[in-house]
Amino acid sequence: METKPPLPPFTTDSATQKVRLAEDAWNSRDPDRVVLVYTDDTRWRNRTEFPVGREQVHQFLTRKWQKELDYRLIKELWACTDNRIAVRFAYEYHDETGQWFRAYGNENWEFNEHGYMQRRFASINDLPINASERKFFWPLGRRPDDHPSLSDLGL
Repeated sequence: METKPPLPPFTTDSATQKVRLAEDAWNSRDPDRVVLVYTDDTRWRNRTEFPVGREQVHQFLTRKWQKELDYRLIKELWACTDNRIAVRFAYEYHDETGQWFRAYGNENWEFNEHGYMQRRFASINDLPINASERKFFWPLGRRPDDHPSLSDLGL
């Protein structure tokens, strides 16, 4: 089986790298790319949905990015140990009416020995914001390295 480095057991440095790789993938808004970091039998909890396996995750992500327009995400390492990583994140998007939102959340991740995520448990809250309150302005895609982090932004 192929590996997805960095591999567990995680250090602060390797977990930080894993978090950034996940952020970059999600900012691509490409379900075909994103699902490749999960095990075939991955188990998720995301709000009221509980996808199991890559196909259900792919369907979930396709629906997500059809509704959450101009999506931009920042993830930040919270803690790590052995094969688990805790992440906090925020992302901004607007819906089809033009209403902007900032979603705040936490994720708990568990990886297999090959570096694939086998469990993802997310807790997320959406806050409607005015366009003038937005903080994430980079062009769609990967967040530039010099863009402020969540901590830098006071989020």
